[in-house]
Amino acid sequence: MAQQEWLYGLHAMQSVLENEPERVLEVLVLKGRDDERLKNIINQARRFGISVQFCQRKVLDDKVSGEQHQGVVARAKPARVLDEADLDAVLNKQSEPFLLVLDGVTDPHNIGACLRTADAAGVHAVIVPKDKSAGLTATARKVACGAAESVPLIQVTNLSRTLKHLQDKGVWVIGTAGEAEQLIYQVDLKGPTALVMGAEGKGMRRLTREHCDQLVKLPMAGAVSSLNVSVATGVCLYEIVRQRQG
Repeated sequence: MAQQEWLYGLHAMQSVLENEPERVLEVLVLKGRDDERLKNIINQARRFGISVQFCQRKVLDDKVSGEQHQGVVARAKPARVLDEADLDAVLNKQSEPFLLVLDGVTDPHNIGACLRTADAAGVHAVIVPKDKSAGLTATARKVACGAAESVPLIQVTNLSRTLKHLQDKGVWVIGTAGEAEQLIYQVDLKGPTALVMGAEGKGMRRLTREHCDQLVKLPMAGAVSSLNVSVATGVCLYEIVRQRQG
């Protein structure tokens, strides 16, 4: 496991300083940039005794391989990877769990976007398989705009076994698939629910699909056959929110 990682982006930095400041070892800031949010990050870092260095843009660019860092990069200890035990803690705390399962989503931008939407929708945890899935990379954290620190991203060894465990706990597992007969709007989603979204292009794996209680789809009226996974996730999560609030 890596001994350190690079974090970047204003939202991600603000969030990690508010929630896990002990992880941050050093903050690098773009020299000459005068920005209120950046000043807040600098002041917060200094309050925690974290070293702040002012650097030329190339130094920051090199640390994040050309990603948009917004003028701030931090060297940090890696976050603890959450697992099945953390999922049980979430389930024990919630009377009506609301979960998002991402089956093999490999683009960290999509993981970050899904985390951000999950946070907004009130999802209690996002579950991904350990293998063949993007984890909580610096890119995912930046795209999540702070949601990576507020919504647990739980990495499980065996996704099918985890879905069975959720069902044993009384959670209704709803999978999304283009060939499903029912639209998501026709299904009751008010109780404890886990929404399963498939990978970019391929959809859910066969075993994952077989462990779903029900399959649903979104209506597609245009020429394209599917939506980007983070967009489809947003539409589906907010249908569940609408029903739960109704």
